[in-house]
Amino acid sequence: MIEITGIFAVDWTIIKLAAILAVTVGVLLTVAYYTYGERKIMGAMQRRQGPMTVGPFGLLQPIADGIKLFSKETIIPSQANGPVFVIAPMMLFALSLVAWAVIPFDKGWVIANINAGILYLFAVSSMTVYGVIMAGWASNSRYAFLGGLRSASQMVSYEVSMGLIIVCVLLCTGTQNLQGIVEADRPVWMQILLFPMLIVFLVSILAETNRAPFDLPEGESEITGGFMVEYSAMTYALFFLGEYSAMILMSAMTNILFLGAWLPPFGIEALAFVPGIIWFAIKTLLVMFVFIWARATLPRFRYDQLMRLGWKVFLPLTLFWVVLTAGILITFDALPS
Repeated sequence: MIEITGIFAVDWTIIKLAAILAVTVGVLLTVAYYTYGERKIMGAMQRRQGPMTVGPFGLLQPIADGIKLFSKETIIPSQANGPVFVIAPMMLFALSLVAWAVIPFDKGWVIANINAGILYLFAVSSMTVYGVIMAGWASNSRYAFLGGLRSASQMVSYEVSMGLIIVCVLLCTGTQNLQGIVEADRPVWMQILLFPMLIVFLVSILAETNRAPFDLPEGESEITGGFMVEYSAMTYALFFLGEYSAMILMSAMTNILFLGAWLPPFGIEALAFVPGIIWFAIKTLLVMFVFIWARATLPRFRYDQLMRLGWKVFLPLTLFWVVLTAGILITFDALPS
């Protein structure tokens, strides 16, 4: 309890709990209507209607889908490892939520403003592979096991490149604090230097979240749903929520690392009157659109192509770019103090 001006007291614990509740509810609502937006946009791209019958313009479709999934019976296969089978989707969903603790939505609008925020984010996103492996193993199904193995190798492969890209950004900003990364001074030449890494990062987050065209762990054409093949009802819904909240998290992470988060685009001071959280939302939505665009237009990669891209193209490129970035910063004495 902290007293202010001797008149009233503020319990910061209650404020923190309210902030956590607001972020959690906001993420879940965003997930719900992101699925609606995805189906509508893909419908428009493929010349069909998308959701249109539940509520006006189909706006209540996500609510109806949620009620349907959470009211169905959860079926656990007789040969499955029951506790692990149930814990896996819960773990995946929980990890996709706890990562939001360090995401700043505007200057000072963050639940936990820790100095190692980028390491926290990277650690949490790396742990999601455990939930997928647990689901694939506990299902006691060949298809689920293959999907779990695919996902583990895929996520590990692309996390290496993502880590090297983040090193490039940290070299240019000189801080691991997410607010500090956004507010760090970035001249035009530095933004041009980081632009190729933005493209590689966008492709890497598609692979990291198992999204098309890198949705090999869930490949319906060959392994009939992969690690989720035995899941139904609430447990499937938790996987679904975890995947989409991870997509939104990666979009917010891309925004913070490369797009300036809540700062006006291109540093245009005339746009500073718009609240920062609005700019944060607009830029994050633009990155989220890339996920939909890729799913609607690109065919699925073969597994050997996926691995070749990660290890033979992205890894050498990002490693070279770390050396190039460090060399340029040292040569021109531009290392952040």
